[in-house]
Amino acid sequence: MLSNKSTSVYRISRRLSKTLSVVELIFQSLLQQLPPLGIKVLMASEPVNVNEFQELARRALPKMYYDFFAAGAEDQHTLRENVEAFSRITFQPRILVDVSKIDTSTTILGYKISSPIMIAPTGLRNLAHPEGEIAMARAAAACNTIMVVSFMATRTVEEVASSCNAVRFLQLYVFKRRDISAQVVQKAERYGFKAIVLTVDTPRLGRREIDIKNKLVSPNLKKFEGLVSTENSDDKGSNLEALASEIFDPSLSWKDIKWLKSITKLPILIKGLLTCEDAIKAMEVGVSGIIVSNHGGRQLDYVPATISALEEVVQAVGGRVPVLLDGGVRRGTDVFKALALGAQAILVGRPVVYGMAAMGEQGVRRVIEMLKDEFEITMALSGCPRVKDISRSHVRTERDRLRSML
Repeated sequence: MLSNKSTSVYRISRRLSKTLSVVELIFQSLLQQLPPLGIKVLMASEPVNVNEFQELARRALPKMYYDFFAAGAEDQHTLRENVEAFSRITFQPRILVDVSKIDTSTTILGYKISSPIMIAPTGLRNLAHPEGEIAMARAAAACNTIMVVSFMATRTVEEVASSCNAVRFLQLYVFKRRDISAQVVQKAERYGFKAIVLTVDTPRLGRREIDIKNKLVSPNLKKFEGLVSTENSDDKGSNLEALASEIFDPSLSWKDIKWLKSITKLPILIKGLLTCEDAIKAMEVGVSGIIVSNHGGRQLDYVPATISALEEVVQAVGGRVPVLLDGGVRRGTDVFKALALGAQAILVGRPVVYGMAAMGEQGVRRVIEMLKDEFEITMALSGCPRVKDISRSHVRTERDRLRSML
């Protein structure tokens, strides 16, 4: 038998429990009513930086498609190193500089953009979102930046060109059937594209083991209808790998830059350089720009991170043409570091794809705006009111630290 005192305590405890349950139900009900009342509720998944879009994309996409965008070649060492190498570069800020006004704008090949943040070419974007390159192009226009449209885009040149008014470059793979590549280049020129970005690190497709395991099936590419077949003809792995083996031209060499110049009047940038030797050759054949890139760690694994290779390419070029960088940029601080080491701009690939997968066009815009805002803060805190004020003396690399120890 319970004592009178114990019985009273028990009854009070039961009443409190019921009261708390009722309060919890009322609170949950109020939360459910907040959005219709026009009050924005900040959810735990609301991204506050670019990295957080990746998890949102993982939840939104089928595993096969998420893996296609997220994975790299073989051991994925270069994929990881692209990001991690930025963390080993530190800042040397300047103090007592007037940074009441910050100007993030810059100019690439004569085209002014709001910040040195461009959109890199990524194929098969409609695997991330139904609007694919159209959403990406509109976001680039809204952010006043340049989008490089992939040769393996799921929308045609005409569709992208008609979607909005913006500066666009075309990324190019050279096919065994040169006439196909030539047709797409000439069509891009007719539709107002401003430059050709020739990818030179893909004589064959890198071994992307996750795609092979998933037996990735790529969609048909509208621009190639009637020209090449994109049907899955290989049941042993990724049909993208089989397609690349069938159509990419492994004989592409430096002499073919002359051929490309003969079919277009547009400036030609080369994407995929990592060494000073190749940068010198690029100058000899007369390219209009260089993009330091390792294909996002998706081609040859264990090549250096792009930020680690950047400075030697910049030194070899000697200011004769713009040098850009892609690979591993996840913060506005990364943008600043690349510019301090000599890049005129950077290109982002995976982050904008993750943004699009999570939120469509708005997600792409948010990713670019986040990077731009972080870049602006970094400029202010480093004592650089304008992009041209960013210099080599603002950063310290691993090589600098080793030299100081000698």
